[in-house]
Amino acid sequence: MASTSDIRNGMCIEMNNDTFIVVEFQHVKPGKGAAFVRTKLKSLTTGRVLDHTIPAGHKVDDVRVERRKFQFLYSDEDVDGKKYHFMNSETYEQTFLREAMIENPGLLKEGTEVDILYHAVNETALTLEMPQYIILEVTYAEPGVKGDTATNTLKPATVETGAEVRVPLFINVGDKVKVDTKTGAYMERVKQ
Repeated sequence: MASTSDIRNGMCIEMNNDTFIVVEFQHVKPGKGAAFVRTKLKSLTTGRVLDHTIPAGHKVDDVRVERRKFQFLYSDEDVDGKKYHFMNSETYEQTFLREAMIENPGLLKEGTEVDILYHAVNETALTLEMPQYIILEVTYAEPGVKGDTATNTLKPATVETGAEVRVPLFINVGDKVKVDTKTGAYMERVKQ
């Protein structure tokens, strides 16, 4: 058991027969009334994000999680939907996760090192954390027009994983771009 003063970003808690990860939190002490903690929680089973207010000093059930390094191998489809296969970097044991457990699965490139969070007590996979940025090659983009580099206009481009990313007009086929895995947004062009 932990108290509200222990709440941090990335902390996993159990509530209403579900496991949540703390996305944001804010300790609030209004001028009138009792203090409380305003949180934004993401369900690790459904992916839903909800706002929740916890009174100060209230106990929460924290979940002990373990981070394990895995390497993305490939994805395939079965009757239940898309599965993503991973290999443990230390034991070479293979596992798979359903598409719903992965945020921005379209940015996963074969060979990418990821962290999978496991519930330490019952050994179940909770969620996958990709690196903050990933470098991908542009496989399709409309050609840019000379002189259109002064504006902040973006165009759609397809990267090597098949995902679509909005990029500036000067990006062409074959360029490598750095993409934020949380938002799927273009960050910068990478020199080759």
